[in-house]
Amino acid sequence: MEIFHCLYFRILLTFTFIVAVVVATNPYSEALLSLKSELIDDSNSLDDWSVPPGGQTGERVQACSWSGVRCNNNSTVVIALDLSMKNLGGELSGKQFSVFTELVDLNFSYNSFSGQLPVGIFNLTNLKILDISRNNFSGQFPEGISGLRNLVVLDAFSNSFSGPLPVEVSQLDYLKILNLAGSYFDGPIPSKYGSFKSLEFIHLAGNFLGGTIPPELGQLKTVTHMEIGYNSYEGSVPWQLSNMSELQYLDIASANLSGPIPKQLSNLTKLESLFLFRNQLTGSVPWEFGKIVPLASLDLSDNHLSGPIPESFAELKNLKLLSLMYNEMNGTVPQGIGQLPSLETFLIWNNFFSGSLPRDLGRNLKLKWVDVSTNNFIGSIPPDICAGGLVKLILFSNNFTGKLSPSISNCSSLVRLRIEDNSFSGEIPLKFSQLPDITYVDLSGNEFSGGIPTDISQASNLRYFNISNNPGLGGMIPAKTWSSPLLQNFSASACNISGNLPPFHSCKSVSVIELHTNNLAGSVPGSVSDCQALRKMDLAFNKFTGHIPEDLASLPGLSVLDLSHNNFSGPIPAKFGASSSLVLLNVSFNDISGSIPSNNVFRLMGSNAYEGNPKLCGAPLKPCSASIAIFGGKGTRKLTWVLLLCAGLVVLIVASILGIFYIRRGSKGQWKMVSFSGLPRFTANDVLRSFSSTESMEAVPAESSSVCKAVLPTGITVSVKKIELETKRMKKATEFMTRLGVARHKNLIRLLGFCYNKQLAYVLHDYQPNGNLAEKISLKRDWMAKYKLVIGIARGLCFLHHDCYPAIPHGDLKLSNILFDENMEPHLAEFGFKYLVEMTKGSSPATISMRETGELNSAIKEELCMDTYKFGEIVLEILTNGRLANAGGSIQSKPKEVLLREIYSANQTGSADAMQEEIKLVFEVALLCMRSRPSDRPSMEDALKLLSGVKSEVN
Repeated sequence: MEIFHCLYFRILLTFTFIVAVVVATNPYSEALLSLKSELIDDSNSLDDWSVPPGGQTGERVQACSWSGVRCNNNSTVVIALDLSMKNLGGELSGKQFSVFTELVDLNFSYNSFSGQLPVGIFNLTNLKILDISRNNFSGQFPEGISGLRNLVVLDAFSNSFSGPLPVEVSQLDYLKILNLAGSYFDGPIPSKYGSFKSLEFIHLAGNFLGGTIPPELGQLKTVTHMEIGYNSYEGSVPWQLSNMSELQYLDIASANLSGPIPKQLSNLTKLESLFLFRNQLTGSVPWEFGKIVPLASLDLSDNHLSGPIPESFAELKNLKLLSLMYNEMNGTVPQGIGQLPSLETFLIWNNFFSGSLPRDLGRNLKLKWVDVSTNNFIGSIPPDICAGGLVKLILFSNNFTGKLSPSISNCSSLVRLRIEDNSFSGEIPLKFSQLPDITYVDLSGNEFSGGIPTDISQASNLRYFNISNNPGLGGMIPAKTWSSPLLQNFSASACNISGNLPPFHSCKSVSVIELHTNNLAGSVPGSVSDCQALRKMDLAFNKFTGHIPEDLASLPGLSVLDLSHNNFSGPIPAKFGASSSLVLLNVSFNDISGSIPSNNVFRLMGSNAYEGNPKLCGAPLKPCSASIAIFGGKGTRKLTWVLLLCAGLVVLIVASILGIFYIRRGSKGQWKMVSFSGLPRFTANDVLRSFSSTESMEAVPAESSSVCKAVLPTGITVSVKKIELETKRMKKATEFMTRLGVARHKNLIRLLGFCYNKQLAYVLHDYQPNGNLAEKISLKRDWMAKYKLVIGIARGLCFLHHDCYPAIPHGDLKLSNILFDENMEPHLAEFGFKYLVEMTKGSSPATISMRETGELNSAIKEELCMDTYKFGEIVLEILTNGRLANAGGSIQSKPKEVLLREIYSANQTGSADAMQEEIKLVFEVALLCMRSRPSDRPSMEDALKLLSGVKSEVN
C-alpha cells in the first residue's frame, strides 16, 4: 500500500512539473499577466485575464481568449492588443513588449495611462498601428520610434507630452496617419516633416507650436488632410502649401497668422474644406478661389480681410458653408451667391457690406442658416429665403425696410429669428401656430404696427420674445401670453400697448417681463404669484393703479421690480423685506403712502427708489411725522420719547467725536466715503464710529485683506474688509472698487461702499448670517438642493464673466468664498479682490489695461479659464460632500465610471435612473470645466446653459 501511495505522488509531481513547463513555455500569457499587474483596473475590465487551475495544454495560447487579445488563425501567436476604452490607468514599464515580436496592432486609447511612454514599444518592429490617444502620457516623446519601420498609423492625440515634436517619425516610410494634436508639444514644426513619403493625414493642431510654418510641408504630395491650427505661429501662410496636389482638407485656424492669403492656394484643385478663421490675415479674398471647384466649406472669419466677396464665388457649385464674418469687408453680395445650388450656411455678419441681399437667396432649397447682422444692408428679405427649411435667420443691426415676407410665417423649420434694429414696418405676419420649433424671436427696434400676434401662446418652444421699441405697434397683450409653456423672456417696452395685463395663470417658466413705457392700465393681477420663476418685472412709465400686490413679494427669485411712474397707491408691502433676492425695488413717482418698512432691504435702495410719492415717508426719505412714526397720540409719551431721544443723541455725538478722533489719530489724511448707486449714503463717520464701539465691531480687521463684522450707527450689519493702499495707486484702486460695486446679481455679495484715506480702505458688503460652503460642505443635502447650489454658483460666476464689461474674473473661487444668506441661497464673495490687493502692490497691470483697452488680454482670459476650472472642482466637491477636494489629480488617476459610482453612492441614488442621469450630466459639465487645456474649457455662459438643461423646471 505504501508503494502505491509513493508511486501516486511521483506521478502527480511529474504531471505538475509538465504543466508548469507548458505554462512557462507560453510567454504571451505570462507577459500579459505581468502587464496586468502594473495596471489600475478599478472597473475589472481584465477579469478574464487569468490561467485556469489546470494550466494551459497544447500549443494554443490561453491568452487568445482574453478580452482585447487577438491571435493568428491557429491561436499560437498574439498579433493585436486592444485595451481601448477599458478605464485603465497606471504607468507602463514596457518590459513585457519584447515578447510580442509579431504584434501588428497596439491600442491603448481612451484610458488614463500616465508617466513616460515606454520605449519598449519601439521594439515591436512589426507594428503597423500604434494608438495611444486620449491618455495622460507625459514628458518628452521618447527616441527610438524610427525602429517601427512598418508603422502605418501613429495616433497620440490628447496626451500631456512636453518638448518638441518627434523628428524621427519623418523616417517612417509607410506612415499614412500622424496625429500628434492636443498634446502640449512646443517649438516649431520640423522642416523634415515635409519628407514623408506615404503620409495622407497629419494633425498637429492644439499644441503650443510656434515659429514659422515650414514651406517644406508643400512637398507632401500624398497628404489629403492637414490640420495644424490652434497654435501660435509667426509669419504668414506659406504659398508653397499650394503644391500639396492631393490636399482635400486644410485647417490652419486660430494660429496667429498674418499677411495676405496666398492666391496660389487656388492650385489646390481637390480642396474641399479650407479653414483659416481666427487669424490676423489682411488684404482681400483671392478671386482665384472661384476656381477651386470641389470647395464645400470656406471659413475665413475673424480676420482683418477687406474688399468685396469675389464675383467668381458664383462658380463654387459645391459650396455648403461660406463664413466671412468678423472682418472688414465691404461692397455688395454678388447675385451669384444666391444661386449657389448647395449653399446651406451663409455667415457674413460684422462687416461693412451694403446693398440688398441676392433676391434668389434660399431658392436652392438647401439654405439653413443666414447671418448678415451688423452690416449696412438695405431693401427687403429675399422672398424665397425659407424655401429650403431655414433654421436661423439673423439680420439685426442693418437698414432693412418694408414688410416681412409672408414666407417667414410659413417657415415651419425656423428656430431662431433676429431682425432687431432695422426699419421693418407693417403688421407682424408671424403665425406662431405654424412655427412649432421657434425658440427665439427678436423684432425690437423696428416700425411694426398692428399689435402682437394673438396666437403667441401656441409657440410651444418659444423661450425669448422681444418686440420692444416699436412705438407704433399698439394693440394689447394677448390673453394667453403667459401660458406659453417654455416662455422665459417677454419684452414689449415702448410699443404704445394699452389695456390691462392678462392673468398670469400657467406662468410657469417666465423669468423676465419688460413692459415699460406703454399705456397699460388697471391693476397687477394677483395671479402673478403663479410666476415662481420671475426674476425681473419692469412696468415703469405706464398707467397702472391699485395697490402693489403682496403676491409679488412672495416670488422667491425676484431681483428687479420697477413700478415707477405709474399710479399705484397704498403702502409698500412689508413682505418685500423678507426677500433674499431683491436687488432693485423702484416705486418712485406713484401715489404710494405710509411709512417705508424698516427692513435693510428697503434702506439699501436709496432715496431715488421712493421719490415722487408725497404721502410716503421714512428712511431714506424724510422722517415720518410723530403720529405716524413713533409717538402714537399721547402728549406725555411724546415728551418722554423726545427727552430720551435727545439724551441718546448727546451720548452718540460724544462717542462719535471720541471715536473719530481715536481712529484718525492713527491714520494720515482725511477719510472719504463712496456709497454705491441705489444704496444708503453712508458717511465715513458711520464706518469709523462702528470701529470705535466694541459692541458694534466683532474684531477690527488687523491685517490687510482680513474681514470682520460691524454694525453701523444706521443699524445695518455689514462685513468689512481692510485693504492697505499706496497713494500713487489710489486712483486706480478706487476706480476698480467702484467697478466691483456696480456688479449686482442675486448670487453675488452686494458691495455697499468703501471708506478710504491715503493709506487704508475699508470695503463694506452685505453680511450673510449662515456661514460659508467650506463649513457646510460635509452636510448631507438632497439632490435638488445640491443642484440649486451648483446653479446659483454658476449664475454668479456667469454674471461676472459675461454680463460685466469688461469681464471680472473672480480670482479666488473657493468654498470659503461662497456664503449663504438666510434662505441658504449662495452668494459669491471676494470677487475681484485678488486683483484689488495685487493692484495696491503694483503687481496687477492686466486688470487696468483690460479696462483701458476695452478688450480682454491674455492674462485676464487665463484668469477666467481658471475660474471655470475652480468651478468644476467645487461642483465635484458638492457632488461628493467634500470628499473629492482639489480633484484635478483624482480625476486623472481614477476612471470616470469609478468616480461616478462613488458619486452615486454619496448621493444615495439607488436605482433612480433619472437622478443618476442628472448627476452624470452635472458631473460631465464639471469635467469639461476641468479640462487641462484652458482653451478646451467651456465659457461659464456655456457651462450654465448645459447645467440649466439638466432640470428645465429649476430657475
